[in-house]
Amino acid sequence: MDEDLPESVKKCLDLLEENMGILADLEFDLDDEKEDELTPDMELHNLFDMTEDVAESSKLKRAESNFARRQSENSL
Repeated sequence: MDEDLPESVKKCLDLLEENMGILADLEFDLDDEKEDELTPDMELHNLFDMTEDVAESSKLKRAESNFARRQSENSL
């Protein structure tokens, strides 16, 4: 049974690696949906600030996703 454990762990890691991109894309898409909500009657400067915040947030999320993907690739 001890001999089967490393092989099982390797299979799990392989499955995770294969699906890491899909999972990251799903998370990114779900977060994007939340950011698509607008508040009516906003001033122009509020819209500008919100646009900058969304852009920065998207960049950070993409960077986190890419970092996690690289970490998982390097751990194998």
